[in-house]
Amino acid sequence: MRNLLPLFVDLSGRDVLLVGGGRVAAGKLQQLLAAGATVRVVSPLVVAEMASTPNVEIALRKFQSSDLDGAWLVVAAATSDVNRQVADAAEERRIFVNAVDDPPNATAYLSGVVRRDDVTIAISTGGDAPALTALIREALNAVLPNDLADWVRAARTQRREWRRNAVPMEARKPLLLDALNAIYEHRRAKGFVPGEAVAEAGRAEVPWLKAPEDSWL
Repeated sequence: MRNLLPLFVDLSGRDVLLVGGGRVAAGKLQQLLAAGATVRVVSPLVVAEMASTPNVEIALRKFQSSDLDGAWLVVAAATSDVNRQVADAAEERRIFVNAVDDPPNATAYLSGVVRRDDVTIAISTGGDAPALTALIREALNAVLPNDLADWVRAARTQRREWRRNAVPMEARKPLLLDALNAIYEHRRAKGFVPGEAVAEAGRAEVPWLKAPEDSWL
């Protein structure tokens, strides 16, 4: 079992090397471009989808260690032998490698992701069970409230007030929960209670938000 640190990275405008030119690599290319990365591709052959993608530098040849120059991250989506070459070269330079469906050659793992209303949730099984990752992602997407955008707006407003009033970290969660519940109290007063709110002792409450948070950082 790998002890992984969940981490979100900002790749916007940063150089990422993608080794591989098949359909899997093409999918990773779109993910990286969506994150704003500047992607360089190295592979003897590439699928038409990759060849026609604008603003992507493609070198039609085998991987060489100098391809890592300037890279913040490497995604290896080739054969296990090539992925191993990439991993060994990257290890010497202290560059993290995501080796697609090849955990032994990876030091970074792309996760299943749920994105909704400025909320991003990532799920990982350490690269060992990607199908389970996908199922958990679908389950989380189903349980998230439809009015999550209202939660985000309330949380942003609350955070500005907390910072202005120097509210300590340990006091923030109950204040946020009260603010979110107030959304449903307001709707209840107007005769409308959405499916996400549940009544308890005559009060509308936010579902499944009563356990301590892992972190407020």
